[in-house]
Amino acid sequence: MRVIPFIIFGFITAALIIILNTSLLLPAPLGKLLSPQHGIWQNAEPVNEDFTANLSFPQLTGKVNVYLDDRLVPHIFAEQENDAYFVQGYLHAKFRLWQMELQTHAAAGRASEIVGDVALNHDREFRRLGMVYAAENALREVEKDTVMKSECDAYTAGVNAWIESLNESSLPIEYKLIGYKPEKWNNFKTALFLKYMAYDLAAHENDFEMTNAKNFFSKEDFAKLYPAIPDSADPIIPKGTVYSKPKVELKIPATADSLYFNNTSPISLTEQKPDKDNGSNNWAVSGKKTQSGYPILANDPHLGLNLPSLWYEMQISTPNFNAYGVSFPGSPGIIIGFNDSCAFGFTNGGRDVRDYYEIKFKDESRQEYWFNNEWKKTDFRFEAIKIKGKPDYIDTVAYTVFGPVMFDKNFTGNKTTGNRDYAVRWKAHDPSNELKIFNMLNRAKNYADYSAAVVNLHTPGQNCVFATKSGDIAIRTQGEFPAKWKGQGDFIMPGTDSSYMWQAMIPMDETPFQYNPERNFVSSANQRPADSTYPYYLGSGYTPYRGITINRRLNAMNNITVDDIKKLQTDNYNVFAEMAAPVFLKNMKENELSAEEKKYFNILRTWDFRNDVTSKGATVFYLTWAHFEDTVWNDEFAKAPKTIMKPYESTLLEAILKDSAFKFLDDINTSPTETLADEVTASFKKAVVELKDAESKGRLEWAKYKDTKVVHLTKLDPFSRLHLPIGGGTHCINAAKSNHGPSWRMIVSLTPQTEAYGVYPGGQSGNPGSKYYDNFIDTWVAGKYYAIWVMKQSEESDKRVKGKITFAK
Repeated sequence: MRVIPFIIFGFITAALIIILNTSLLLPAPLGKLLSPQHGIWQNAEPVNEDFTANLSFPQLTGKVNVYLDDRLVPHIFAEQENDAYFVQGYLHAKFRLWQMELQTHAAAGRASEIVGDVALNHDREFRRLGMVYAAENALREVEKDTVMKSECDAYTAGVNAWIESLNESSLPIEYKLIGYKPEKWNNFKTALFLKYMAYDLAAHENDFEMTNAKNFFSKEDFAKLYPAIPDSADPIIPKGTVYSKPKVELKIPATADSLYFNNTSPISLTEQKPDKDNGSNNWAVSGKKTQSGYPILANDPHLGLNLPSLWYEMQISTPNFNAYGVSFPGSPGIIIGFNDSCAFGFTNGGRDVRDYYEIKFKDESRQEYWFNNEWKKTDFRFEAIKIKGKPDYIDTVAYTVFGPVMFDKNFTGNKTTGNRDYAVRWKAHDPSNELKIFNMLNRAKNYADYSAAVVNLHTPGQNCVFATKSGDIAIRTQGEFPAKWKGQGDFIMPGTDSSYMWQAMIPMDETPFQYNPERNFVSSANQRPADSTYPYYLGSGYTPYRGITINRRLNAMNNITVDDIKKLQTDNYNVFAEMAAPVFLKNMKENELSAEEKKYFNILRTWDFRNDVTSKGATVFYLTWAHFEDTVWNDEFAKAPKTIMKPYESTLLEAILKDSAFKFLDDINTSPTETLADEVTASFKKAVVELKDAESKGRLEWAKYKDTKVVHLTKLDPFSRLHLPIGGGTHCINAAKSNHGPSWRMIVSLTPQTEAYGVYPGGQSGNPGSKYYDNFIDTWVAGKYYAIWVMKQSEESDKRVKGKITFAK
């Protein structure tokens, strides 16, 4: 009988051996994960970890001292500038290596190497968009510049110095969980990272959706549903600014206006798209409006809320400059910050620089395509996509004069593209050297230096705000933007000749800007750059409402202090609701409401338009507006193609403010005629169903309903911070949504002794086992800030210094 227990024990042992040494349960063998010597236990960082070290590297030319403060912010003091970039690369890798690799693998269309064929469609789409092609073009441009090449070379060497120091036990935990190891860094990866940011900020478009809408609606209805300029627009460069005659005269094709009307063949494909709300706030107020008499600059870029954070805070001090701010793990320099003379920040420009062209191939081989009355030879890239555990996938991508053929039957299938081929023209494909702007801003001393720096920013276009201790303030809607006629690039364009191609770029001296304006402040919040008198087409889809609130407040403010700016930057007032809620209150059929419905209506009636943490009115309004939009548009769009552009919120709001008998309020299939009051009341009743459910679950208060979270890049809840009690929202200056919002809040008072404050929703370490992983989040949630310490090297004995790393040759 002893044989049976022995057999059972043998089976159990064999099963454990298999489980612990294979990837049956997890991507990495469980035995390795649980190994005391090499597994995840090694990633638990002691609470009082001492980062002090003396290091030597032959790549250095001088000495570098790094002082880590009580928030783990490094203060780098380098005798030679490029040594500072070496150390920056080393520190980025030390604290954020896995994040850097994940982002560049995703950018390059290499995610399948890590996670398998679940990422194949992503990889194919990014390869077909030309992300690698764009990074190759950018790198060639960067490496023509000896200064920028040496900066990138030093940064890359620093990253690799850290990678070379790693062993199996010291690998970041994500490598152990997923089961792979880091590869060497190179300058190409830095270029890839910057193109990933260009994708996030300058790749959003609605060409297929707008083409289908133009096919579906009449010319008259289309004009009502998709106006180019909302009435509420309060542009970055104020209305009334006089613009000179444009230097670029465009030749507009005769068919441009009528193209696609009454075309009955819809396109049904789905693209990956960056978040349309990737935006930001920034402003600078003149000393004429501040209590100190010196300018104050503020910036809060709105991006995805992730752990590890997109940003890494640091100070870089060299013989040539002393800059403080946040950097991108993956590239050198300070991106948003300040130096001893000035401060600088950015918001997204939001221009459409990604257009599609329909290509006519000669035959199935795609060897030739028709262009300008002749068959032109096609170029091809053969994209070998490695897939974990499977053979490589070879994707053959055709390249035309416009760019890569992103969508064709080989990728999306005949059913989705209608057996048509679409090439993408994206400004990010063009050679550029965006890193140059940060190199120059880090050492800028005055407005002339700023002006020379910003012209290096081509894609993504940004609203670059600037202020100096000498009193100047400025903003420039900077980028290399195609000069377009009205509507160009809003729809798919013919690719059989050059008539619809971009004809020129807007000259840099015709870029909208302000310098020391009479109103004594400059600001941007992703609204239109300029009003309708600006001579070039700016497209649509801008966000007007945060800009309205900021400009209203700054106009009224005087004797401004840093505390005033803190309150403004974290303000939860919803100006969109201020405009829309009175329409609901005026048109609600109260006599048709039940007692329970009246309870919620009274909450809306007494609401102060603030999306504060405990506000119930914010939740009532949010759901009422959401159902109102659906109720109005669902009638019109019921028979529309699945891939179609819904009108912007501003279109519906402005329509009902101007005309209570707005055409699209009435469903032609119902009788009697539906009125605004009918639609409002019906929408509110639908909202109440959801409000009752939310209240029953204890989620009626706005912060609980919105449920903001900062999510780890793997989407693992144990590595994330969930259910954060923060107010704000889409139309508030504090634009905190569920998983998107202010990713770095910075305020700089440019007094003789700089006074600066900052916070981001994360922590300096990318290690979930470190106390520095997410220790800033509670401060960020509370709307508080850390006082920024611009350290002098003579202060190394200051109690805020918690560690010192010395780098030498």
